[in-house]
Amino acid sequence: MIFSVLIIIVCVLLILVVLVQNSKGGGIQSQYGAATQIMGVKRGTEFIEKATWGLAIVLIILSVLMAPKSGVTSSSEEEGSIVKRKAANAVSPAPQQQAPAPVSNKPVK
Repeated sequence: MIFSVLIIIVCVLLILVVLVQNSKGGGIQSQYGAATQIMGVKRGTEFIEKATWGLAIVLIILSVLMAPKSGVTSSSEEEGSIVKRKAANAVSPAPQQQAPAPVSNKPVK
């Protein structure tokens, strides 16, 4: 539950950071004039790039940590128990039933 909430928060932050960037490198500097005066053009771009990489790495780590808790492992355990039950049933065969008599396709005269 905690990992799910953290993943959602990181995803929202990552979306916001990517939207602030400009594909040509202007990004935060062109939208927020005061930010260029405080941090400088190069520092603003570096900060946004580092934030993007950092959030992407955190998202990957959280996803890997969340993977064992997913339903995939529990379903494979259930399938394993079903296979064991089927194998146990195959070992003790049921009584044989007599096959029905073959039906003839010859026309009746």
